[in-house]
Amino acid sequence: MTQKTLLNDTHRALGAKMVDFGGWDMPIHYGSQLDEHHLVRSDAGMFDVSHMTVVDLRGEQVKPFLRTLLANSVDKLKATGKALYSCMLNARGGVIDDLIVYYMADDFFRMVVNASTREKDLAWIREQAAPFNVEVIEREDLAIIAVQGPTARERVIGLLGESDRAALEKLGRFAALETATADGTALFVARTGYTGEDGFEILLPQTAVVAFWNALSAAGVRPAGLGARDTLRLEAGMNLYGQDMDEEITPYEAGLAWTVALDEGRDFIGRDVLEAQKAAGNARQLIGLVMDEKGVLRHGQVVLTASGEGEILSGTFSPTLGKGIAFARVPGGELGDVHVDIRGKQIPVRVVKFPFVREGQAQPGVLIDG
Repeated sequence: MTQKTLLNDTHRALGAKMVDFGGWDMPIHYGSQLDEHHLVRSDAGMFDVSHMTVVDLRGEQVKPFLRTLLANSVDKLKATGKALYSCMLNARGGVIDDLIVYYMADDFFRMVVNASTREKDLAWIREQAAPFNVEVIEREDLAIIAVQGPTARERVIGLLGESDRAALEKLGRFAALETATADGTALFVARTGYTGEDGFEILLPQTAVVAFWNALSAAGVRPAGLGARDTLRLEAGMNLYGQDMDEEITPYEAGLAWTVALDEGRDFIGRDVLEAQKAAGNARQLIGLVMDEKGVLRHGQVVLTASGEGEILSGTFSPTLGKGIAFARVPGGELGDVHVDIRGKQIPVRVVKFPFVREGQAQPGVLIDG
């Protein structure tokens, strides 16, 4: 049975093209994926991401539990509301999911995990939490709207009561604040996102989500669908679970070494595998590709390198750059000249550092004139 967010009727009234996304009926676009992409890069767009799962973790041992559960270290979180991006690994070092965790108090952390992995994530978290006597609470009462783009923050702040606006204006990146709208609706506002633009991800009661969406619309924020969200996140160099990583891929093989904290005295799940892999050197690596010729790089295409064959993971036409871009997983070592097999033709591509785009601008080396 396909699940629906409470904004489903709103999306349909706006003329959205709906698709099945991980068992959820979600908007892919509202008329033009391209226009929605440029909207977020130039102004502000809003995404219904209420299919994501919010989990509250409570208990005296919640911090030791998360030190074991996550490859990144929650010891980095000192201030209330501060956020951490991490992978949650299995015993083989493979990625069960990537997620964001927020420090609320020494006995209370909040976590947001992917929609498509909800059931396995909750089962794994509960299994690992049991020895620590940590309470795992799925917050089905909460919806999530992401507002992203250069003008996103000011439009959201304008909906708050005047006494709350200054604190949200000062909120740093990768941090969250509990606040309220002018009419008293409770909001959990995080300065995070999945587009490479500034903005907020806002958790609020399901009962208030339609009214808040409409208030954002009245403030000049237009809707954007999952199609634009995908091209935006790839330009921003952000992984998609299930396509760029999964339970057979370690963070080192997914370009996520920066999310692994091998801090002394912390024995997290999968650590021994990661330490061995780091010592031996990666057999596989994730790279960014740009194609200067016309065409689109797509998932599954074969990548040819001096070290052997790899494949395209996430690939798309970048609306911001006007070129094909992709993540590819290829063998470790020197790659030499790299080509992609497109319908039997070997098309040259360039290996570049990602993100491809940051806050609307091509990053150095991505364009030939760089």
